[in-house]
Amino acid sequence: MGLSPVMLGDDLEGESHALGAEMARLALAGVAVPTVFLSGGETTVTLAGSACGRGGRNTEFALSLACALGGQAGIWALAADTDGEDGASRAAGALIAPDTIARAAMAALDAHAFLAAHDSATLFDTLDDLLLTGPTRTNVNDFRAVLVLPQEMHA
Repeated sequence: MGLSPVMLGDDLEGESHALGAEMARLALAGVAVPTVFLSGGETTVTLAGSACGRGGRNTEFALSLACALGGQAGIWALAADTDGEDGASRAAGALIAPDTIARAAMAALDAHAFLAAHDSATLFDTLDDLLLTGPTRTNVNDFRAVLVLPQEMHA
């Protein structure tokens, strides 16, 4: 398909929101050919105070990525748990597109506030961007793919 895969490892750890921001930095650095950044591993969502929304580490990663990308054209992603269950939600994870943040704003949803409240699944559910597989009964790993097209392909 002409994609250049970049394997970032299958054992990435750390806070989901921090990994989402780091992946955004990679994606925003630009690519010369269509590139897909692939990674696995299980990140963490640390709840603080009364912030305890609906979602899990994959939807939180996806929302953090979308917020950090800020609607940048030419970047799509998915993040999912292979067992089909991402934390306190009915989803395996979520999908993002260049228009994710704009669609949230059009629905009067503040994506950054949902991220701060650890309520990523609620936002993605409203946008119809949850990845719903049902239980797979195969807990291999979390899986993330970030597709980045060169600037000239979407200018």
